[in-house]
Amino acid sequence: MDSINIIKGYNKVDQTHEKQPPIPSQPHKSSTTVTKKRPSTAATVATILFLIVLTGLMLAALIHESTTEPPESSSFSSNSAESIKTVCGVTQYPDSCFTSISSLNSSISSSDNNPNKPDPETIFKLSLRVSIDELANVSSLFKSLNDLHSEAALRDCTSQFEDALGRVKDSLSEMEVGPGEKILTERKVNDIQTWISGAMTDQGTCLDGLEEMGSAALDEVKAKLKKSKEFLSNSLAIIAKIHTLLDKFGLPMH
Repeated sequence: MDSINIIKGYNKVDQTHEKQPPIPSQPHKSSTTVTKKRPSTAATVATILFLIVLTGLMLAALIHESTTEPPESSSFSSNSAESIKTVCGVTQYPDSCFTSISSLNSSISSSDNNPNKPDPETIFKLSLRVSIDELANVSSLFKSLNDLHSEAALRDCTSQFEDALGRVKDSLSEMEVGPGEKILTERKVNDIQTWISGAMTDQGTCLDGLEEMGSAALDEVKAKLKKSKEFLSNSLAIIAKIHTLLDKFGLPMH
């Protein structure tokens, strides 16, 4: 019996030992630990300041460029040839326009010692003077022609060219103003267009009369009229586009 109890007691000790809770295992720690470093506050501030300074320098450069770059209108006014070429660009005969006006502008500038460069209104006045000079030359032609068959038609041509010359002179006189007055106004623009168109009609009427009479001088007169027709056409085109031209030069009617 004692032996049996000893055995039972032995078994109880073993069971008690086995029921003891296991010792929790410690988590495995890596020999190398990764540490996250936050960016330095000083470095962040320095970067922001650098970007601000850089942006400021770029803006300053752009502002300087925009304020120092000459506007389009000043590039025109600084060069007479370019100004005249721009104005003559609206005409049907830009080459004859440029050549005739440039020649007259050069002679006026050298005689008057005028440093000012021409604007569209001034260039238009020069185109009128060119037309007046050429019409005067053609008018003198009819007095030298001897054609008894078309003598009446030649007299009509003389009268018509005197009328045309008067219309263009009136156009030029309309632009001669006193201090504080505008060289051109809407009324003046309309009147001048009417007068120049009338001068061109006078030329056409002269040629029609010579052709009807079968004048032997027709071809000679046609050849002489070529320049005056082109010059009048140029003047009419410029005054018709004067608002566009002034806008391109950055100028008002003055």
